[in-house]
Amino acid sequence: MSNVINFYMDDSGTRHPDHKVGKRAGHGYDWFALGGVLVSGDDEAAARELHEAFCRRWGITEPIHSVEVRSRTKSFLWLERRPQRDRDIFYEELYQLMMASPVVGLACVIDRPGYNARYRERYGRQRWSLCKSAFTISVERAAKYARERRCRLRVMPERCNKTEDRVLKGYYEDLKKHGPPFDPNTSEKYRPLSPAEFAETLLEFDPKTKSHPMAQLADLYLWPMCMGGYNPDCRPYERLKSDGKLIECQLPPGDWPSLGSKYYCFDGPENQVADSKNPAEAGSATHGDLGAEPS
Repeated sequence: MSNVINFYMDDSGTRHPDHKVGKRAGHGYDWFALGGVLVSGDDEAAARELHEAFCRRWGITEPIHSVEVRSRTKSFLWLERRPQRDRDIFYEELYQLMMASPVVGLACVIDRPGYNARYRERYGRQRWSLCKSAFTISVERAAKYARERRCRLRVMPERCNKTEDRVLKGYYEDLKKHGPPFDPNTSEKYRPLSPAEFAETLLEFDPKTKSHPMAQLADLYLWPMCMGGYNPDCRPYERLKSDGKLIECQLPPGDWPSLGSKYYCFDGPENQVADSKNPAEAGSATHGDLGAEPS
């Protein structure tokens, strides 16, 4: 056994609190998220083989970008030229790849309007970049997942540029040295790991390019998890949940707030949802204030 869990991460949305929503946010929601898939070192080869077989079957030679697949543009413009029946088969087989892969989805999704409503007046320009909160929360929950299985954790975000890669590496090293940066008075209920526990668990920080098959699976998983925070009936999210592919599916409901995917600052009236059976809603209803902004 390898006794290692790999956490492949992608990002989605705008990480700066005051930046406008990008042109691609056609769904009308405004988030920033970091997350993707957890996979055991022993299972990763099987996931890669499934990815390779799918690409070979469809003649795919470029990385699978979920935004290009959904919009049928750039490397996936060819989908636009196919009959609807072929497109339906492709999308279903793509989902079957996600479902059959031995991975589990985990993310931290931050609602930007909710974040600004909570922190703008108090902290103004001192507000953190959203990636600091999202990285810290998602990696801590991945570390808890690994510790429960007596494993160590590799953190493998998608490579971006030298500056942003260096920023994430700094957050990673800070977790090992100092633990989470959140106010202990407001975060205690989430049972944060200590610096010693992080140092014991975190094995390696190793960014990957989008050409890596597991980075592509992280990308494919992240968008449905983001959408699920706003619309639990979103079909891709609902299917992943029903098929047991999200981390909440492996947890009792009482552990969702501290161990499941985090839906942060979703407590504004426009984001309240009635059906508390949904993991995303349970997280948003109980997350409280992580209180981690600089004072």
